[in-house]
Amino acid sequence: MLSFFKRFFKQKPLITKQDILKVSLPPHIGIIMDGNGRWARRKGLPRAAGHRAGAETLRTVVETCIDLGIPYLTVYAFSTENWKRPEEEVNALMELLVEYIDKELFKLKENGVKIKTIGNISELPAHVISRINNAELETAQNERLVLQIALNYGGRKEILDAVKNISQKVAAGNLQPDNINLQTFEEHLYTAGVPDPDLFIRTAGELRLSNFLLWQSAYTELWFTEVFWPDFQPEHLYQAIYDFQKRQRRFGGLK
Repeated sequence: MLSFFKRFFKQKPLITKQDILKVSLPPHIGIIMDGNGRWARRKGLPRAAGHRAGAETLRTVVETCIDLGIPYLTVYAFSTENWKRPEEEVNALMELLVEYIDKELFKLKENGVKIKTIGNISELPAHVISRINNAELETAQNERLVLQIALNYGGRKEILDAVKNISQKVAAGNLQPDNINLQTFEEHLYTAGVPDPDLFIRTAGELRLSNFLLWQSAYTELWFTEVFWPDFQPEHLYQAIYDFQKRQRRFGGLK
């Protein structure tokens, strides 16, 4: 077990933007932005302060992805399991989301960012849904970066919903079971039209997927760091991409 941790967390030399531009970049990066609460606790701050600091990090990472020319970024903002957290923290997260949209929308539009949400947003507060719908509408024509935000999202729920939708079409006689294939299934996922993630980043030292993009991550390269999300800097993203570029992606075949 110790060797496993050393493999992922060993100290590495500083990687720069120039280092990673020498090889192809991952077109789609997925991130679990973990560690906001622990970051705040270590500083003697309320958990909400950690989430606010995490929002600042997200701004930086989005700008870095734009600078690098990465076309897709998916971030795990609120899971179906996060409802189990204290009501005060859930409410704070919702208000922070609204604040982030209000504060960043103009700049996101200006930078060519398209906002897309995945998950069951119908269960979110009405004013949050309104902000989300407006942000998606305002940025619908942008193409420089698709910022896919997972809200009230669960990978198992996504798969279950896809199965239900396909089953309804079969029951109605609009789809024959023999015609169901991988493409059919993927067209019924929340992420329809978006390519699978190439690189999956998780901060704060946890080594699990936590119900995030389960179907889509079948052949995604995983990268973990002990750095808490509020402390995650462009240099950490460069390191993740650099490590990704050194791996051989065989997708079950031979190089």
